[in-house]
Amino acid sequence: MYKIQKYQVMPKLPESLFYLKKLSHNLYWSWDHQSRSLFRRLEPELWEKTNRNPVLLLGTVDQERLEKMGNNEGFISSLERVRINVESYLHRKTWFSEQHASKEPFSIAYFSMEYGLANALPIYSGGLGVLAADHLKSASDLGLCLTGVGLLYQNGYFQQYLSSEGWQQETYPVNDFYNLPLTLVKNDKGEDVTITLNYPNGPLTARAWKTQVGRISIYFLDTNLDQNNDEDRNITDQLYGGDNEMRVKQEILLGIGGMRLLKKLGIDPTVCHMNEGHSAFLALERLRGLMKYNGHLSFYEACEAIRCGNIFTTHTPVPAGIDEFDPAVIKKYLKPFYSDLGLSDQEFLELGGAKYTQTNGKFNMAIFAINMASAYNGVSQLHGRVSRGLWNYKWPEVPEDEVPISHVTNGIHIRTWISEDMAELFNRYLGPNWYRDPVDESRWERINHIPNEELWRTHERRRERLVALSRQRLYQQLSNSGMPIAQVEVANEVLNPEALTIGFGRRFAEYKRAYLMFRDLDRLRKILNNKEQPVQIIISGKAHPHDKIGKGIIRDIINIIRQEDFRSRIVFLENYDMNIAAYLVQGVDVWLNTPRRNREASGTSGMKAGANGALNLSTLDGWWEEAYEMNMNIGWALGRGENYADEEEKNQIESEELYDILEKQVVPLFYSRNRGGLPKEWIGMMKDSMRTICPFFNTNRMVRTYFQSYYQPAAERFRKANENGQAGAKELAEWRRKIDDRWKNVRVINVKSDNSTNLKIGDDISVNSQVELGSLKPDDVKVEVYYGPVDEKGKIREAKTVAMKCTKQGNPCEYHSSFPADKTGRMGYTVRIIPYHTMVANPFELGLIKWYK
Repeated sequence: MYKIQKYQVMPKLPESLFYLKKLSHNLYWSWDHQSRSLFRRLEPELWEKTNRNPVLLLGTVDQERLEKMGNNEGFISSLERVRINVESYLHRKTWFSEQHASKEPFSIAYFSMEYGLANALPIYSGGLGVLAADHLKSASDLGLCLTGVGLLYQNGYFQQYLSSEGWQQETYPVNDFYNLPLTLVKNDKGEDVTITLNYPNGPLTARAWKTQVGRISIYFLDTNLDQNNDEDRNITDQLYGGDNEMRVKQEILLGIGGMRLLKKLGIDPTVCHMNEGHSAFLALERLRGLMKYNGHLSFYEACEAIRCGNIFTTHTPVPAGIDEFDPAVIKKYLKPFYSDLGLSDQEFLELGGAKYTQTNGKFNMAIFAINMASAYNGVSQLHGRVSRGLWNYKWPEVPEDEVPISHVTNGIHIRTWISEDMAELFNRYLGPNWYRDPVDESRWERINHIPNEELWRTHERRRERLVALSRQRLYQQLSNSGMPIAQVEVANEVLNPEALTIGFGRRFAEYKRAYLMFRDLDRLRKILNNKEQPVQIIISGKAHPHDKIGKGIIRDIINIIRQEDFRSRIVFLENYDMNIAAYLVQGVDVWLNTPRRNREASGTSGMKAGANGALNLSTLDGWWEEAYEMNMNIGWALGRGENYADEEEKNQIESEELYDILEKQVVPLFYSRNRGGLPKEWIGMMKDSMRTICPFFNTNRMVRTYFQSYYQPAAERFRKANENGQAGAKELAEWRRKIDDRWKNVRVINVKSDNSTNLKIGDDISVNSQVELGSLKPDDVKVEVYYGPVDEKGKIREAKTVAMKCTKQGNPCEYHSSFPADKTGRMGYTVRIIPYHTMVANPFELGLIKWYK
């Protein structure tokens, strides 16, 4: 093989356009319409051909064009306004600097397998990545000291096209990192910053890339280097590609490699946020660094020290969505790492839940993440409940509603997802700084001030643009698939810019039930082809390359669409990406979502549509259950949260209900117009939707919640655990050991009350109890009264608790408390004992409870 001397060619920008280069490398442009408009104005057709990638655009645009625009006073004036706005954004006071300046600063590292930052950086597959990107964009808006960590994929996620039979096909275009909004990270000597990991076949080197997201930096690791063998070069080849061994190698690189990279960059995070379990191995590197620095620490002491600073967010509602690895694979790749910590094979496997029957002896990344973190959460209220049920086997004595998994409901970065037209409307009627404090409900109440006609015309323009895009994309699809020119030309006539438009865009997994709307084709045909009240559907989405069921659903839908009665009313857009998603959520009238209940952890596409004025029609799952409970006038609910033993029966019932809602509610309301031709009631629902969704279902609120309820408490626990030579961690480890050793001697001896039989509302119930603590002290535990209504099975439900006070120490100890009789009916109470320590985030974390028996 001959040697190649490599060099990089940079665009030659006129001096007046120099700022465009800086702007192109900060993804601030991904949510700022004025910034994007500059690149579009530079060369409109090329902007689209380069996949809206400003770096590639600047490197591709003709030099003569650059010189011309460099002398264009209007363009230079616009560039200067953007420069002032960007620099003002980067340096102005933030929520964090104003609210938390007096508190001790700390840094946060956010680890995610994927980031959906922009179409121009295709290293994401779907909702998890888009949510991670929106998280970081809002962290930038709020001014948090946060750094992102991820992997840089040479092929990224696959590109989709459809065969003539309707089967999904995949291609994997190669990402040219040098023409993406990325920069190689260099040290003071101008050398690439790299990290090294030892894999079974030898050392692996990964280099670092960086992208800027407003104030936030994200660092990516890339193994496609000459010094690596072919197998190791492929580790960052594809997102979610390869077999289980490839996944382990990727997750070692993300977690352990990511922590080593941060250290090399001089970043020492106080809090590490694991966005899903993919990055959980970061805990091993935190442990190794701490134990190496403090040779006197045992593994369990070091574990207490680092757990305090780790938090874990789960995004999956089913066991199948969690990475699990065979013990042999774990030993092959992880043994050198955990052996350095003094752990045996069995000890490490148990940290990954291999001892539980529910994991079938495998190493479960979610269980490992839970064991390595001090706080854990789902991503919607319902998902929190589902997660507590999913993992309650880890806390068998804890009532399911008290399993220590909470929730932070997802949101969206509103500026990224609303249309430019809608943003201008908000500027006029909500005030030009509406986006600086998007959680301010009073600001969103001003949506009522927007004239109905103005809101409707704005929305109609977006629908027209969606239809235009759909025709253009369909024309290209049909041309590429080799269709006769007569059939290709039909693409120019599909859809109606004025018809009620339903959008369905998402991953084609079976549980999403895209087929639900196609179960009764005769009924669907009548709905779509009503000449007086026409309806149309625009669909887009990918199935995982190995998901044959999902691919089959796409094929079936394509074959239905090709029928004469449907071909002009339903369009399937290939290669769903952030650009298509934006057009859809900004242009549809109704956003349709039909997942099987309890299978959608949160979902955010409906939030994006709602922020743009679309109405949601969705199963009561994920975020929609919360939103619909807030305001039932913002859309329609499919089902009422019922559970069916027979899935086919459920599909049939909910399919019929979907048609009913469309026929009797959605379509008539949309076409009910006043004398001015406006659907007044529909517009009222649009305003309700935006007023309800925008102030709560946004990532500004979400990231504030993470900061206040997770990051800040974790940082405080971390400091306490690690100050004075990890004295707090040693104390906590000793306390845990003591609790484990002595818990068997703890029991509730008796529970007594003099007035708990026939009571009236408002009466106090006085409870006394004797408890045996053995050699534990009252400070080591909490003794509580657990009370509430008694159900038909004799169990307490909707329970409340009240702490009991130790009135006499000794053997036994005596405790007393009282609580009000606040409900009528059959009630009950008991007494329980749980371990307690000020540095434990949740008293149920240990899973130990002693009930009165």
